[in-house]
Amino acid sequence: MSYSDFERQFAELINAGFPYIYIPTYEEERVTAIIDRASGNPELIRTSRKNYVWTQTTGFVCGDRRLPDTLQPAAAIDYIGRSEEDAIFILKDFHVYFGADRASRPDYGLIRRLRNILPDLKSSRKTVVFVSPQLLIPCDMEKEISVLDFGLPTLEEIESVLDELCEGLSPENIRLTAAEKQELVRSALGLTIQEAENAFCRAIVNGRGLDNRAISVIHEEKNQVVKKTGVLEFVRSDLDMSDIGGLENLKNWLLKRNNSWLEQARAYRLPAPKGVLIAGVPGCGKSLTAKAMSAIWGLPLLKLDMGRIFGGIVGSSEENMRKAIRTAEAVAPSVLWVDEIEKGFAGTRSDSDSGTSARVFGTFLTWMQDKTAPVFVIATSNDISRLPPELLRKGRFDEIFFVDLPTCREREKIFRLHLEKRLSGSPVAHEVDPFSGICQELAALTEGFSGAEIEQAVVSALYEAFFASRGLRREDLLKSVQDSVPLSVTQKEQIAALRQWAATRAVLATAKEDREVFQDDSGAPRAVQGGRIVDFEL
Repeated sequence: MSYSDFERQFAELINAGFPYIYIPTYEEERVTAIIDRASGNPELIRTSRKNYVWTQTTGFVCGDRRLPDTLQPAAAIDYIGRSEEDAIFILKDFHVYFGADRASRPDYGLIRRLRNILPDLKSSRKTVVFVSPQLLIPCDMEKEISVLDFGLPTLEEIESVLDELCEGLSPENIRLTAAEKQELVRSALGLTIQEAENAFCRAIVNGRGLDNRAISVIHEEKNQVVKKTGVLEFVRSDLDMSDIGGLENLKNWLLKRNNSWLEQARAYRLPAPKGVLIAGVPGCGKSLTAKAMSAIWGLPLLKLDMGRIFGGIVGSSEENMRKAIRTAEAVAPSVLWVDEIEKGFAGTRSDSDSGTSARVFGTFLTWMQDKTAPVFVIATSNDISRLPPELLRKGRFDEIFFVDLPTCREREKIFRLHLEKRLSGSPVAHEVDPFSGICQELAALTEGFSGAEIEQAVVSALYEAFFASRGLRREDLLKSVQDSVPLSVTQKEQIAALRQWAATRAVLATAKEDREVFQDDSGAPRAVQGGRIVDFEL
């Protein structure tokens, strides 16, 4: 019979006679059930043990036997010291006596009692197990307590929960193929057993049974987990890659890594991708790509706002970063989106904040390097020069892409995308056909326009038509384009510096067939070959 890592590690500590074990988890019932199974299994724990469970409201309970005289924590500790049984004593509410928050002080009398019974625990087959939703160890007992991590439910455990619920449904109410069922179970990874059960029950009620729409309910439940942290933001997105005009190189790279966290990828010995850094000109689709990728992959998108990380209390910024990382891993597989990452980490070499930025950056950097949870990080940056070089080296991100101003072919795609989205199916009789050649004409007139500026030109033209109470005309679009001053004019020097940086350090997001010759500031022709910007010889 195979056992989980937790069961084996717990049994090792019990057999070795460790006096105190601390298990930080919200899942009291699940961890207690696993301890019950392990304590009665001679393959795991050599000497059979009784299990006593203590709470503030019941005192010690062993099976059907209740010990009402152990309600007080001091009485419970004294009972452990007096007991001559081979037993595991599970204390569920003791973290409140260790100083559960900054406003409360530890109960040093109880801590002294726990230290007093230490010799007796070491000389007998008795172990005290603290189960708490937060890890809080008094400094007086740091050397005596061993911390044992208790992971979230496995795929098999979540599947068993779903199977139990399905047993109560009629066959016609289970509208899932085997593949869809596996996808539903995998989407619930990162939830506790109770959270997963709640999500499945909600999906059954909403859909009057189970179908593939249940995945969106799972994401809603994960949204609740994220909301409670106050650090991350859950971003909803119904976009797909067809909503992005151009950037085919980047889109293909992301599509090839879809489902890389599933069992099929393990057969190829593939590691889960770490992430991607997308740098480039503002308004050219970086943020849009993050939203579309999350929808295509079917994973929750969590936005990390660096403004929420840096708090006013000393030490809170570092804790906020650790909380954000724990939350992203708790709802994994997930996508963590760090928008405009340079704004959060640009000051890491400055001492103006007593090193807070450097410590937060160091925490994030270490996690990026060592993380094993399937959390894909997609970071966007408008000014790559402000980022620390440590963040850009290989091993942090799988790849660095540069998003330039859209080429003529990409501008044509972007115009067609926005015109089709706004004109197709409209009750207004528009005089413009997105497939008539107008997009090619507009693309030729908008050299240097970003994708956001193209969208705004279409919107502005539609306002002209709306004001005149008529359909959209070609003249509206031409006027809107002529009245626009693109970013490539107002920030010409900054864009030139970005291109120079990307020339040898990044892969172009634009596909080879969409690339075109352009001139740099010196007037010299330039071109793109092999994903890099290189000199072009006429």
